[in-house]
Amino acid sequence: MPIRMVVGLGNPGTRYRATRHNVGFCAVDELASEGIWNEHFLGLQSEADVNGSRLVLFRPLTYMNRSGIAVRRCAEHHRVSSPELLVVHDDMDLPLGRIRVRPGGGTGGHRGVESVANHLESTEFARLRIGIGRPPTGVSPREYVLMPFARGERDVACEVLRLSVRAIETAAAHSVQKAMNRYNGCDLRSQDE
Repeated sequence: MPIRMVVGLGNPGTRYRATRHNVGFCAVDELASEGIWNEHFLGLQSEADVNGSRLVLFRPLTYMNRSGIAVRRCAEHHRVSSPELLVVHDDMDLPLGRIRVRPGGGTGGHRGVESVANHLESTEFARLRIGIGRPPTGVSPREYVLMPFARGERDVACEVLRLSVRAIETAAAHSVQKAMNRYNGCDLRSQDE
């Protein structure tokens, strides 16, 4: 089933704009046609043209832990079923420089993904997990996800967002499986680490 809607997870407001938790927002921002976003369904909606097909883009404004409320409203309005949905989010279990596309499955403990699954009453939506790495010693996971990328990480973070956009476009134009085969093995970390 083709992807018709892409949701980037994150937190609204300037305070959170450049944080690790907002890489989902950043990825869909890169896709938005002309960068135009309109407020609908407790979120911001835009669109992209991928291989001649219209793709709905959505950023919930309900904060991460309540993302599912807004996602459900938008999906219902556009008559998008769970298998036609791709959710883009941060993942501490992947190092920065890696992404992972998958067709469905568990939530991995991610509160935003849990909220989407609960409100859609389904885990059959695709995911694009963007690695942000583990917090350093002495920093809690909660603090870490709300921190911006360090100066030495910014170049890799920008590259991984570009890679994420290509993976989304591949999933939408072809299939989630093709995106998995093409991008799950990519590693943008510097070779001298």
